[in-house]
Amino acid sequence: MHATKRALLIACGLAAAAALPLAASAQNNAWPTKPIRLLVGFPGGSTPDIAARTIAEPLAKALGQPVVVDNKPGASGNIAADMVAKATDDHTLGIVINGNLTSSKMLYPRLPYDPAKDFTYLSLIATAPLVLVAQNNLPSGTAFFDAARKGGDKWNYGSVGVGSVGHLGMELLKSRVAGFNPEHVPYQGNPQVVTAMLGDQVQMGLIPPGVAMPQVRAGKLKAIGLTGGRSALVPELPPLADAGVRDFNLEVWVALLGPANLSKAAQARISREIEVIMKQPEVRQKLFEQGWQAVGTSPDGMRLRVKEEAAIMTRIISARGIKIQ
Repeated sequence: MHATKRALLIACGLAAAAALPLAASAQNNAWPTKPIRLLVGFPGGSTPDIAARTIAEPLAKALGQPVVVDNKPGASGNIAADMVAKATDDHTLGIVINGNLTSSKMLYPRLPYDPAKDFTYLSLIATAPLVLVAQNNLPSGTAFFDAARKGGDKWNYGSVGVGSVGHLGMELLKSRVAGFNPEHVPYQGNPQVVTAMLGDQVQMGLIPPGVAMPQVRAGKLKAIGLTGGRSALVPELPPLADAGVRDFNLEVWVALLGPANLSKAAQARISREIEVIMKQPEVRQKLFEQGWQAVGTSPDGMRLRVKEEAAIMTRIISARGIKIQ
């Protein structure tokens, strides 16, 4: 073969080989092609909204497209979750809470989406334990539960509504502590639960640290313990195990998901970027200041978490006959 022709063929081969990574890179970065809509089923200023806005800015920077947080409150987040499930534009994601994936199917007989089939699970974003908070004049530790047993169903606890984590968590606690039987009083939000405790309307509640601790640190309410082990969010608080409640691990969390038809390119890109974002010190600090522990998980890790927690919630809902009226 003529030397010039051989050199030309070699040059063409090298050029084609060099183009392969570029082509692959272009294909990987083909998504997104327009702004991302991030649906949140709760109003602005709520904890899911804060988590969504914390990741929206770095995610937009990483993707090269705006990430627009769109609040669609209602039905404990289920309206927004259903909108995500039915999205077909490949650019709609959602921030959800525990209940949307772990208990809503049991609580709402006509739930318009299937938590197990209608979503692409992407990552947990942040978690927080719950604090069992009580009126300040009540005893601490095991003495609190002794007093509660004596109070029977004349004692009340508050939550943010039927089927909420605070409600189901207290019912689970009742199943773990013999003779512990306070009655449920629903409120519109955790601040209202705190107000009810301060006003002597309820004796206790399971509340996220971000809401509970200002009143605890001010000496107006008493923290009995955490639902789980010790937490960096509230290092001064003991776990409920110290008060004799064993194996009571329950957290509130927010997670990122998309519809089941989310493209593979979108899934891969989001997973890659979220893994990086959740390790950024500024993101972790911002969530921490709002009472959240940044986590970040693989899609499989999120799915396992949902499956395990849904089994627990299904049992407690069935055993207690809990229904949404």
